[in-house]
Parts: sequence; C-alpha cells; structure tokens
Amino acid sequence: MALLRLLVKTLRLSILRIGAGWMFALLTFNFNRITIADLGAIAVIVTTLIGMHHFISFFQVYWGRLADRHPILGYRRTPYILFSSLLASLIFLFLPSIAIGLGQRDPLATIEAFLFIGVFGVAMAMNGSSSNALMAEVTTEKDRGFVVAVIWATVIISGIVSAGVSRVMMPVYSPEAMQQLYNLTPIVVMVTTLLGVVGMERRVSKEQHAAFLAEQPAEGASPFETFRVARRLMGDNPHVRAFFFFILLGIFGIFLQDAILEPFGAEVFGMTQAETARFQQVWGGGALLGMIGIGILCSVFAIPKKLITTIGGLGIVASLAAIAFSAFSHRPELILPSLIVMGLSIGLFDVGALSMMMDMTLAGQAGLYMGIWGMAQGFGNGFANVLSGAFHTLLIEQLAMTPTMAYGLIFSFEALVMGLAIVILRTVSVQEFKGLTRQEIGTVLAMDTAG
Repeated sequence: MALLRLLVKTLRLSILRIGAGWMFALLTFNFNRITIADLGAIAVIVTTLIGMHHFISFFQVYWGRLADRHPILGYRRTPYILFSSLLASLIFLFLPSIAIGLGQRDPLATIEAFLFIGVFGVAMAMNGSSSNALMAEVTTEKDRGFVVAVIWATVIISGIVSAGVSRVMMPVYSPEAMQQLYNLTPIVVMVTTLLGVVGMERRVSKEQHAAFLAEQPAEGASPFETFRVARRLMGDNPHVRAFFFFILLGIFGIFLQDAILEPFGAEVFGMTQAETARFQQVWGGGALLGMIGIGILCSVFAIPKKLITTIGGLGIVASLAAIAFSAFSHRPELILPSLIVMGLSIGLFDVGALSMMMDMTLAGQAGLYMGIWGMAQGFGNGFANVLSGAFHTLLIEQLAMTPTMAYGLIFSFEALVMGLAIVILRTVSVQEFKGLTRQEIGTVLAMDTAG
C-alpha cells in the first residue's frame, strides 16, 4: 500500500511538470531556431530574450518566502502554481507574431517581446519555487532520488513530445503552422497542472500557520528585501554559497548549447528544421534513459547523490568536447552519438543535483531555500542563453569567423565551465549545511530586518 501511494504521488508530481517542460522546450528548440535561422533575427537579441526570464529568477526567493508565510485558503503552494501556470501559458499565444517582428528587426516587436517574456519569467519564478517546494514537502529523503528521476524524466518526455508535435505540425516554418502549434500551450499546461496539483497539498490550519509565524522574525515584504536575506544566508554558510555557484555553473555548462544547438546544425551542416528538431528528441531520450536507470538503481542501492552528479557532469564534459570536435572536423556523424551521451549524462546530473537541492533545505524554510536554488538555476540558464547569442554575434557576425570554428570554440568553453562546476561540488557537504540551525536562520533574518 505504501508503494502504491508513492507511485501515485510520483505520477501526479510528474504530470504537474509536463506543462513547464512543454513551454521551455518550445522556447529553446523551436522559437530560437525559427527566429534566428528562418526569419533572420539578430541572434544575441533572441538568446538574450530567451535568457532574460531566467534573470528574473531572483523572484523565486521572494515567491518561495511569500508562499511560506501567506497561504491562500490554507494552501501554501497550490494557488501559486495554478495562477502562474495560467499566466505563463497565455504568453505563448502572442509569440508567433512577435517572432515575425523580430525577424523584420522591428523595434516595437522587440519591446513587446521583452515585456511578454518578462511577465513569463515572473510567472515561472512563482511556478518553479512553488512546485519545487511542494516536491520537497511531500517526499521523504529516502524516496527523493526515485521521485526526482521520474519527475524529470517526465519533463524530458514532454520536451520530446513537443519536438515531435512540432515536426508533424510544422516540418517547415510557416506563420500559420507556428500559431496553431503555440495555441496548444494553454490547453496542455492547464490540463496537466490541474491533474497534478489538485488535492496533492495538505491544507494548513490557521492554528498551524500561526504557530509557524510565531517562530519567524518579522521581515520586509519586498522582493529585494527577501533577496538580501538570501544573500546573507549565502555569506554566512560556505556550503550554501558553494552549492549556489555549483548550480549556476552546472546549469550554464549544460544549457549554453540549448539556444544554439539547432542553429549549429543549420549553419554548419545545412540541416532542415525537421532534422534539427531531432536533436531535442535524441538528447532528451538519452536523458530519459539516464534518469530512469539511475532512479531504479537509487530505489535499490543507497548511491551517494554527489557521486551520481559528478559522474553525470564528467559525461557532459566529454560529450561537449566531442560535439566541439565534430564542428572543428566537420563530421556530422559524430553529433547524434555525442547527443546520446550528453543526454544520458544530463539524466544522471539532474537526478543527483535536484535530489541534493531538496536535501539542502530545512523544515519550514523549503520555499526560501528552493527559491535560492531556483535563482541559481535561473541565473545559469540566463547567462547561458545570453552568452550563446553574444558569442554567435561576436564570433560570426562581427569577427567574421567561420561557423565551424565559432561553434567549436563555444562548445569547448561550455565543457570547461561544467568541469569547474564539478570541482566546486566536491566542497559541498549536506551534513554540514544542516548545521545551519533554525536559530541561526532567525538571526540572519532578524539582522536583515534591523538593517
């Protein structure tokens, strides 16, 4: 019976994340490919646009802390997840027309794009902190490796499915086909969110919430005041600080390729949209296998999460080096095997790192800490998107470097960053992090209020 309850809970938490996987996949493999390679938009503007919403991720700390302290109808996570999912999904209805304006290099379209993606970023900051906090609160440390593996395997599947749907609905770009594809987003997101979240969270009574608030020092309510709390926690605990930068660099080391992988196939090897859409399916399928495999092993053996993360990170380094070599040597046959290895390694890395993220929280402070780790993820993704486009514009458009050489250098740099993240990970200890007691947290929060 306990196993059945765990499986049902895991399935529902997985369904909850399908919408996020669908939206991020459309942004990073479809929107960027269409605007850059098919419509001729300026690469650095597009990748900055895609990355911008990640920089708004410091709101994750604010939303996480706000949800901890201000439940709605007795629920700390559910209302925030539902509202943010609806708001984020509606943005996609406007992206196809914005893409055309970006291709025409229309300043008004560029302003509209940044406004819409800004709203998307605020909504996804709320969604990410609330969803991750819910996962941390309804799972045990023993089951977490298995649960995280299944959840993120589902996210990968949703990305693969969105790639497959896009290949069927839009084998070649047309404005009408793109609009039809993006119109599906609110339906996909809201149906899966409702199936996943309704009834999952236990309602908090007024007495329970009052007892929680009585233990917390007063603090300011603005996002920037909450951000200062997070900054002081990072300053006072070296493991918080090291883990933050590990996540930031690790995510950067994975996703620098994300916004340029499809343009890489188009510009270096002349591949079509249908051919480059396969990249998402290949590495996504590898990630799926990696997550399922390590999830099964974690359910049987007590494998250290840091070891899982390290092996995954080293595999990512090797696969990125192989992709760089395929560019330098102009050998397209190396791309798909490299993407398979990269996917398998990302699967291991995600399960290990995300399990560690949930371990690196304290009772009653899940929203705050998951917000801090979500902020690190957002910054890593944001820098990856912005710098990938900046490198493309600088090396190819400004310095007139050949795409072969430029992409090879970019992928090599990405491999080095991931290697640095693994070095930082070796200094993190979950046990020593747990030494930061509630009293010490209260002292930090009180210092911020007094300041």
